[in-house]
Amino acid sequence: MTDDTDNTAARFLHLRGQTLSKGEPIAPPLVSASMFHLPGLPEGPGYGRDDNPTVEGLEAGLSHLEGAPALVFPSGMAAIAAALFACLRSGDRLLLPSDGYYTTRLLAEGFLTPFQVTVETRPTQGFATGGFAGFDVIFVETPSNPGLDLVDIAAIVAAASGTGAHVIVDNTTMTPYGQRPLDLGASILVASDTKAPNGHSDLLLGHAASADPALISRMRDWRKLAGGIPGAFECWLAHRGLETLEIRFQRMCVSAGIVARRLADHPAIQAIRYPGLPEDPSHALAQRQMQRFGFLIGLTFASEEMAESVINTCEMLRPATSFGGVHSSAERRARWGDAVAPGFVRLSVGIEPVEPLWAALKSALDSACA
Repeated sequence: MTDDTDNTAARFLHLRGQTLSKGEPIAPPLVSASMFHLPGLPEGPGYGRDDNPTVEGLEAGLSHLEGAPALVFPSGMAAIAAALFACLRSGDRLLLPSDGYYTTRLLAEGFLTPFQVTVETRPTQGFATGGFAGFDVIFVETPSNPGLDLVDIAAIVAAASGTGAHVIVDNTTMTPYGQRPLDLGASILVASDTKAPNGHSDLLLGHAASADPALISRMRDWRKLAGGIPGAFECWLAHRGLETLEIRFQRMCVSAGIVARRLADHPAIQAIRYPGLPEDPSHALAQRQMQRFGFLIGLTFASEEMAESVINTCEMLRPATSFGGVHSSAERRARWGDAVAPGFVRLSVGIEPVEPLWAALKSALDSACA
């Protein structure tokens, strides 16, 4: 972590304290009201679809961490929808990664193409090949989910600057402590806070952030008019999770680096992807672009059966389709139709002490090889 990151984390923890009056609670209160006392002119909170103090408190924290205004949504996909609808018009062209989160493609192909938005895809590896002329929105996901390929955000922003295209970056896998797309020139950042920011696998939430006031205004209007409003209770829980994100993320990334190195040497593993490994094809870019290398590891086993055996027999792995929680989890992604080998597993390293975690993983790997 850099000193700037440490300072950001420290200031975040005391952000609320800077405005507290005597007798106010240190922890943000949960305000579950849907309507507010509003005599006279409609100024201030009036209706839950417009404002809520608990939601605004979480947005203030996320804005601090992202270094730009942030808006909270009831899921990561709601944030992605708001960003796309804020930027696109009928007749526009949208470029998506063909190997990124598949639900983003389903949204674009199912709900944008009927409005005469042309949707094109490219693999993350070689995403810049062919240039960006004629595109109105360029959507990137780096590292890609689940393959963990990287794209050079700053290079894409530079290439797109002459076309007038908006660059949207899905930063779900990295969090503000691992990668800062807005600092690299992205128009909008989107992320699923269901994952590491909340970290406890008990809510759905997402956010979008942008330094462009016009884009923030359009996304806010989309949220209000479409009704994509997050719940106060979820925001209250997420704020509590966000307070420990830096220390959780640090431990997860350190452990993932240790585990990845050992996995790379195990005979059960046919191939491994982790940006922190010097032999990973994205390592040089990861060193330039990311503050840490993340907590996700891509593993390829010889067969579907071997992959499932490891996932289901390791006592410190939860078979689950999400990631970023305090518990280590794993999933064979081909079962959802991702374009990966049948034996490809996405491993999400949690906050368990690394040596017991590795001992459990090694036991399951050794058994699968027996």
